[in-house]
Amino acid sequence: MFPIRCFSCGRVIAHKWDEYRRRVENGESPGEVLDSMGFKRYCCRRMFISAVDFMDELLEFHQKYVTAGEA
Repeated sequence: MFPIRCFSCGRVIAHKWDEYRRRVENGESPGEVLDSMGFKRYCCRRMFISAVDFMDELLEFHQKYVTAGEA
């Protein structure tokens, strides 16, 4: 769950998360990706570099809970 805005400066950043993640997974350097997307402030860059995508893991537990509740 990536934040909509940077916690420090308030800039809208969420619309770039998918592109950032895709490009980093394809082997590009995170710093170069952020530079090319126009993120120059350290606070905004921190939001991308420190983000942990845990939604898939969270959904796995939810599905187990729902399945166990139906039995």
